[in-house]
Amino acid sequence: MESSNPVLKGAFAPQTRPIGSARSGEGMTNLDNLEQVYNAPAASSTRTGRMTIDDVVIRTGMLFAVLVVVGGFAWTANLGGGAIMLGLIGGFILAMVNSFSKKIRPAAVVGYAIFQGLALGAISRVYESIYPGIVSQAILGTLSAFAGVLFMYRSGRLRATPKFTRTLIGATIGYFVLGLFSLIGAMFGLGNGYGLYGVSGLSLLLAVAGVALASFFLVLDFDQIEKGVTAGVPNQEAWRAGFGLMVTIIWLYLEVLRLLAILRNDR
Repeated sequence: MESSNPVLKGAFAPQTRPIGSARSGEGMTNLDNLEQVYNAPAASSTRTGRMTIDDVVIRTGMLFAVLVVVGGFAWTANLGGGAIMLGLIGGFILAMVNSFSKKIRPAAVVGYAIFQGLALGAISRVYESIYPGIVSQAILGTLSAFAGVLFMYRSGRLRATPKFTRTLIGATIGYFVLGLFSLIGAMFGLGNGYGLYGVSGLSLLLAVAGVALASFFLVLDFDQIEKGVTAGVPNQEAWRAGFGLMVTIIWLYLEVLRLLAILRNDR
């Protein structure tokens, strides 16, 4: 009986030639072909067209490489406030494009990394000039938070349940509302705003909350990536996944930087 499985079809096809008339080695041909099929490497994302974790890691690594190179240039050139404004505005515009566009735009994602590198390099230089050594501490703190959240997610201790997601989004809205009031208060001399100079109870609370919220948002990023891989989304979605991770990690780095500055001011 002939198999309906296309892989096994040839291997188990009925023999019409008498056994004695088979040419030497012909009887093993189908079995050899079957063995080659099973020994072949697994299909890559290029062959299947589906996103894998490796795709996300590669795209994210590329984006951060661009960010670090541009940030290093902005740091070395000491570009100042103009570069910060250009980077933040350009990054915000491209973030909106990448967030709301249904089509994946790799050029816009890379452009976002360029603008953010420009802003972060200049911002980091300002902080470093006021608090020597703070940038290396902030980088270490960011990497530690990322690794810690990833470990807790992989171990199942943190999961993006509906309740977790609603609570996190609600807390984030409250965080930004408080941050806006703090900034307005600083403009009218009622506080010190972002906490670059001096310290207040509200600025310290916002900094701690910012680090916690940014860290927990990584859980949502990991969950979306895992769901995308499971659903077999197109491999181009790896650009969107890398973009999402970059947004969260940049936010986390800035919050760690601000918290460290506030703690130094409190000494």
